[in-house]
Amino acid sequence: MAKWGEGDPRWIVEDRPDATNVNNWHWVEKNATNWSKDKIKELLKSIKVESEKGTCEIKEITHIEGEASANNRKAKLIFFYEFEIKGEWSGILNEDQKSYKGKFVIPNLSEEYEPKEIDVNVTADKSCNEAHELKELFRIQGTERIREQLAKYIAELKSEYGQNIILPTKSGNQDQPLSQQNSNIENKPKQELNKFVTSNSKPQNEVGVRISTGKLTMTEDFQCQASDLYRALTYRPMVEAYMGGDIVFDPAKGERFSLAGGNIVGEFVELIPDVKIVQRWRVKSWPCEHYSEVTLDISENEGKTKLNLTQTGVPSSEIEKTREGWKENYWNRMRQIFGFGSRIF
Repeated sequence: MAKWGEGDPRWIVEDRPDATNVNNWHWVEKNATNWSKDKIKELLKSIKVESEKGTCEIKEITHIEGEASANNRKAKLIFFYEFEIKGEWSGILNEDQKSYKGKFVIPNLSEEYEPKEIDVNVTADKSCNEAHELKELFRIQGTERIREQLAKYIAELKSEYGQNIILPTKSGNQDQPLSQQNSNIENKPKQELNKFVTSNSKPQNEVGVRISTGKLTMTEDFQCQASDLYRALTYRPMVEAYMGGDIVFDPAKGERFSLAGGNIVGEFVELIPDVKIVQRWRVKSWPCEHYSEVTLDISENEGKTKLNLTQTGVPSSEIEKTREGWKENYWNRMRQIFGFGSRIF
């Protein structure tokens, strides 16, 4: 119990100019979807590329599907954006009177990819040498220009929507800049990020010895849709929000992951969207190379979502600590951060 005047700042009511979101603790979101769609169209429609063979340009953006938002959690800015973009291009070869047309698709504009990693798939409407030459011109030079313009979009999104989302505190000052916030998160003691491992736990180096294991089961109820819970378990920015930024995470079959500064590691075995996740999973303090298998079954009923966890192969001495770790590191934090339930069980 904290002494008078030494309470956790999350629960201290502080005088604020706007009387909201004390200490920037709660999740605050600004919808940037409509602005993003207009900005992307504006940036892409200006693209024109030339070579000694001819000229190509974007004629129209025919489809933009997705969403974007800026979020403040514990005075840390988190940007979500995910779009699929479709459009049409046209081009003409030098000393030719006939123009040719085609289409392009950008399937993966999201915060998970650097601008240089964004894919641009280009097709031509006709099958002839002239159309092929123009398609290649647009595929090579046009892709480079598209990536440059989308990098501008990302920068402008952060500039435009990063303002006034981290609110002034009682002193009238903004909270720490984002770079220092990230540094503070990365420098937190690992036991703060990971309650699966106690501060005096040490990795056990025994390999090839017989280990007594048991089975752990848990059932948790969340006030959200099944798709929301699945996204919170597999979408990297959301995982970072409750596990910290020091993670390796690519949710695909066969891909390995590392959470909480390497205290939790494993591999994705199976993913069925909104229904099921299976992982090989271990804590670094367990005997070397010993993995459990975690199965997360998700089911939705009348606006509520139930999660059934089954974990086999847990060292017998670690079962209760592991149970508490799941509750504290995952379920309670997810409820607090994403509003998946007014009560914490």
